[in-house]
Amino acid sequence: MFLIFCILSTLITLPQINGDGLIEVFKWKQMDYYNRGNSEGTSTFTSPTKTNNNRKGVIYFPGQYYGARSKRQQEQIENNTNPSYIPYNNVPMGVTHYNERLFITMPRRRVGIPSTLNYVDLRKDGNQMSPKLHAYPDFETNQLKANSGNLVSVYRTSVDSCQRLWFIDTGILEYPDNRMQLQKPAIWIMDLSTDRLLRRFEIPESTVQQGQGLASITIDTDKGCDKTFAYIPDLVNNQLYVYSLEANKIWTFQHNYFHFDPLAGDLNIGGQAFSWSDGIFSITIGPKDNDGSRVVLFHPMASHNEFMVSNKVLQNESHAENDDYDRDFQLLGSRGDARQSTMHEYDPHTNVVFYAEIQRNGVSCWNTKTRFSPDNHGTVAQDPQLMIYPSDLTINEDGVMWVMTNSMPIFIYSTLDTNTYNFRVWKQKTSEAIKNTVCS
Repeated sequence: MFLIFCILSTLITLPQINGDGLIEVFKWKQMDYYNRGNSEGTSTFTSPTKTNNNRKGVIYFPGQYYGARSKRQQEQIENNTNPSYIPYNNVPMGVTHYNERLFITMPRRRVGIPSTLNYVDLRKDGNQMSPKLHAYPDFETNQLKANSGNLVSVYRTSVDSCQRLWFIDTGILEYPDNRMQLQKPAIWIMDLSTDRLLRRFEIPESTVQQGQGLASITIDTDKGCDKTFAYIPDLVNNQLYVYSLEANKIWTFQHNYFHFDPLAGDLNIGGQAFSWSDGIFSITIGPKDNDGSRVVLFHPMASHNEFMVSNKVLQNESHAENDDYDRDFQLLGSRGDARQSTMHEYDPHTNVVFYAEIQRNGVSCWNTKTRFSPDNHGTVAQDPQLMIYPSDLTINEDGVMWVMTNSMPIFIYSTLDTNTYNFRVWKQKTSEAIKNTVCS
């Protein structure tokens, strides 16, 4: 399997050349919605004071707050008396494009978020600079009601080759000092042709008790739509879960490679210095191996390294049960210093893997037909002011890459300036993105 990535027998030193960059599609100072809920639940609050919001120390992502549960807060949730819309608290996280809709997630890390799963109607609002969001699949499904089966908090989404939208509802409210698990985390599968729910699979407590580490999901349809597998990294518990659609069952892998690198945990982003300990974060499915299987690439966020395993290993439940898979996971290599990444995705059109790099405030690339080394990683786009914290990167079926940048470290450790543009969506055709880089 490793030979796929080591066609070059010797290390070739190539210059780091910026690519043709990304195209800015949308930008927002603050997010707004077509449906915010009842007007009496809307707050005019726009920005916290620096005294109250400048919380130093370790960043918790996505939301490892360990304060005591507030009875008053719980009553507000149950009675639906929380402010339905506080503009400042709405920070977008995920972005996925499908058929003239751009899905944008809003994890509930603070109060005042009307809907956690949303979309921009590109036919109607595609020409606007800062379009409002529509709740998906509807506003009612996004309303907070404990143990109702409604959506609580979604971080990222994924569209598979069978026109289905997949995502994890963490079931948890990650309010500072007041974290509450309202219901079990669940896998959702939506039919994008009808916008109807195909399946909602509650993840058993024996697999994971709380959903705070479930920030992404990767879909493998290599065996067909009915035999789909989903790979779910748990960045808090340092585990990888595999869900079989056919068996409607989930199993767990554990490995040292799922843990963060203590030498890569200290970051400086957007002028904010902090530490992270986030484990396995992003998974992408690479090219086929000689036996027809697929290489699965993954990395922790607080790490410079990339790792790999065959999808044959992940899809075999007996491997997980017998705990005999340690040697099946391999180190691919290092991207280089200061190259911590949130999300990454393999593009079959170009055979290139694209990385959202948080410390460099940009997007990089690596051609899978070259050796995995820092010299073979190119820079597609980079901007320390406009691209602060690329939180998500996805590629649609037409080979167009979409990227979200959301200034998250400034939101958590300092104060966002609501008079400037804090959140942006970018795009670029992958074949254009790699031009003038070592990835072409």
